[in-house]
Amino acid sequence: MQSEEDIPEANESLLAALADWCDRYTPLVAVVGDDTLLLDISGCAHLFGGEKAMLDDCLNRLKLQGFHVSGAVADTVGAAWAIARSDGGVIAPREQRDALEPLSIELLRVEENIVTSLMRVGLTEIGDLLDRPRAPLANRFGEDLVRRLDQALGMEGEPISPRLYTPALVVERRFFEPIAREDDVAAVIQSLSENLQKELEKRQEGGRAFELVLFRVDGVVNRLAVGTSGPIRAPNLVLQLFRERLKTVGDELDAGFGYDLIRLAVLEAQCCSAAQLNLEGNSHHEDDLAELVDRLGARLGLAQVSRFLPCDEHLPEVQSALVPAATVRENALYWADVDGDREEEAPLEHPLRMLPRGEPVEAVAMVPEGPPLRFRWRKASYEISSSEGPQRIAPPWWRSAAGVRDYYRVEDREGRRFWLYREGLYGGQNEVPRWYLQGLYA
Repeated sequence: MQSEEDIPEANESLLAALADWCDRYTPLVAVVGDDTLLLDISGCAHLFGGEKAMLDDCLNRLKLQGFHVSGAVADTVGAAWAIARSDGGVIAPREQRDALEPLSIELLRVEENIVTSLMRVGLTEIGDLLDRPRAPLANRFGEDLVRRLDQALGMEGEPISPRLYTPALVVERRFFEPIAREDDVAAVIQSLSENLQKELEKRQEGGRAFELVLFRVDGVVNRLAVGTSGPIRAPNLVLQLFRERLKTVGDELDAGFGYDLIRLAVLEAQCCSAAQLNLEGNSHHEDDLAELVDRLGARLGLAQVSRFLPCDEHLPEVQSALVPAATVRENALYWADVDGDREEEAPLEHPLRMLPRGEPVEAVAMVPEGPPLRFRWRKASYEISSSEGPQRIAPPWWRSAAGVRDYYRVEDREGRRFWLYREGLYGGQNEVPRWYLQGLYA
């Protein structure tokens, strides 16, 4: 005899892996306790030749993997749970009462003390309880006994809580001979994406999140998910995203002896309206940006991809905000020129490198309101040879604490260019104006 240490964490991981494997039969799989899987096969059995053929296929495959299993199919969770622990098999619709009658009350999923109390008074089989009034049973043995009995008979509902999110749309393909080559997998993804496109077009929707599930013949299940910044349904775009995802996982995705089932699911769908084309027949340039974001997100993760959006602000450090690129749907405020014929002085070009906030510098100017002649920043002195400005930026009226800024673009004698500003006005009520460095030009 060989004994092994019982490791609860390993048991949980194994049961979760088996639940993943059972997704080949239905996406509604729940884990109960440490030894039970519940599958809601409503509307799925006909795909496998009926309930008995489906049950036999599941049990035989698990036995070939070395598991000792039993199973049952019934109208209710309670009946299937009890019958799977006795003789197993398929119970015809509305026949669970007759199937439960000879079974032990231990199979009602009640506490052990309730079972002991029932047996003490001679109630050993489920059939002994079927015709008894519910109120006396509840008063003597508790509400849980009556609830479990009614659930097993179908008189009280008992929904299954799937361990995974139920997809909005699912398409799949099964193979008589397993496939393993990446090109073959890509061809299947393309074909499944075309099927999804038809369904999405009927709904006038596009997918925001897709999942590719690869079922290996040895029971291992590989899942790959991609998200998009906007709804899509074009097969070539879906395939492109999963190609990027496959490049990311690389050798971590082992096909083993091949896949006998590949499934493509839409985890999240969104209304997808027709795209507006310009006069040249091209879609808006934002589509190209969205495609780039999606490809980067497939490889790096959407949470790692950000972009800058303009804000309704004039101060340079808050003129733009860094936001997740996938959540950007033209919701930022843009500046509009309400008087396009008005001639205005062109603003000074912003530097390539902007500091998060202005850093104080010591500056000397020939006249108080003039440009600086020299300044000292980070313990280094700079002699200015030329300057351009000023460009005045005033804060909003509701920010009275902030001072007026005069910006200058300056160049020192060695050709280095800086963006400086003086905050405050001479002769004002606040403190003496101070100089700051806002950015550096390339």
